[in-house]
Amino acid sequence: MISEGCMHCYAERMARRLHGAKNPRYRNGFRVTLHQDLVEAPLKWKKPRKIFVNSMGDLFHKDVPLSFIKDVFRTMNQADQHIYQIVTKRSGRLAHLGPRLDWTPNIWAGVTAESNRHLKRIDDLRTVPASVKFLSMEPLLSDFPALDLEGIDWVIVGGESGPGARPMPEAWVHCVHEHCIDQSVPFFFKQWGGVRKKEAGRIFKGRTWDEMPAYVSEG
Repeated sequence: MISEGCMHCYAERMARRLHGAKNPRYRNGFRVTLHQDLVEAPLKWKKPRKIFVNSMGDLFHKDVPLSFIKDVFRTMNQADQHIYQIVTKRSGRLAHLGPRLDWTPNIWAGVTAESNRHLKRIDDLRTVPASVKFLSMEPLLSDFPALDLEGIDWVIVGGESGPGARPMPEAWVHCVHEHCIDQSVPFFFKQWGGVRKKEAGRIFKGRTWDEMPAYVSEG
């Protein structure tokens, strides 16, 4: 667990379930496992889509070799009909390796900033040469009295869901939303979360918020 946002990790729960079901992809449970045979899969998907890269892990985990990361980037560079969203908590490694990777405009870089204890991740993200840089503030676990969004193109906010979900006061969401308005950054509200997330929904201030960052492809 790298920070408090990992405490009730959905990916860890799912990995353990799949491991118990003898799924060969999860033979190692939640330990880092490289699936080289899947790296080029997006090259076969002709219809453009948004892809959450490595949704069950962290591409910039210390146990993922740079060679593998470069292979993933090579596919993203080539299959540029898709938009790729990379989210990491390992912002230090992201900043360190960022200049050595080919950030074509279709590759978006994001960091998880679940509480105001992790503002350093946002500073690290600013150094990355990605065309779109975004914050995943999910699960939102604290207020953000101050939030500098210079160089940030998009903010996603959401509450924790599932067993043991921690509450997210509306005031915290309101605070982040006001920062986005003041600094002209698109705001996406994903969910209130909770044990019954479908019942809680995603209405904030009487409506849904699905703002997206400006994006211009090379094509």
